[in-house]
Amino acid sequence: MSVKILMADGDLASLELAKTTTSLLQWCDLVTFADGREAADCLQTEKFDGLIVAVKVPHMDGFEIIQRVKNSRLNSGIPIVMLTVEDDIEIMRRGFKAGVTFFTVMPPNRDRFYRLINAVRGAMENERRRHLRLPYHTSITCNLGDQGGRRFVSESVDISEGGISVRPSGGVEVGQILDLELLLPQLVGPANPAVKRSRNSLFGGRQAPLTGPQKVRAKVRYKSPSGETIGMDFLDMTPAQREVIKRYIAGDN
Repeated sequence: MSVKILMADGDLASLELAKTTTSLLQWCDLVTFADGREAADCLQTEKFDGLIVAVKVPHMDGFEIIQRVKNSRLNSGIPIVMLTVEDDIEIMRRGFKAGVTFFTVMPPNRDRFYRLINAVRGAMENERRRHLRLPYHTSITCNLGDQGGRRFVSESVDISEGGISVRPSGGVEVGQILDLELLLPQLVGPANPAVKRSRNSLFGGRQAPLTGPQKVRAKVRYKSPSGETIGMDFLDMTPAQREVIKRYIAGDN
């Protein structure tokens, strides 16, 4: 059964490129709109497996369309891909809060769009959980503790509450477990008051700020076709460490 995707973009060239790219994919049924209102109306009456939307769409922008989707009986839980400018962190933060699942750089070329549509295929088929990632760059020491203590130094590409992407890969493979040592995003504002109250009531004191390198265990979830980049899922992150990343993604720093 085909994956049914709606794409809304005011750029007619991008829509044509998307239709041409997906026309050879038997598993993909792409429906395109250059008018935001028409796209939103369609999302209220037809079931889709995913949405690809530009920030700017005539008559109703991408965020308004997303709000309509979230209020839709049929499509409130579908994965959403937003077309954005490279490393536009504020748009990405706003998108995460609105419910965007993935971001891709625009304007898309044929190869980039092909890779995008294949990358989101699984999410759209299974309506998987969201991956809220932002660019984050820091040096990471990676230790393969179960393989003779081999270690290598890498750099992070992006980070989420659930995991991190790094390059170079150090030659590790999918399924391997690494002990990571890295600096988490540095926050200057106060911690979430609700989290503070909860921890104070449990432990009778204020939560100490996270300083210096943090140790986290992670499992390699995927490896890029080039072998240069790996994505890892965190396995044993503490609540305090996860809170720091959550606040970074939300922009509470």
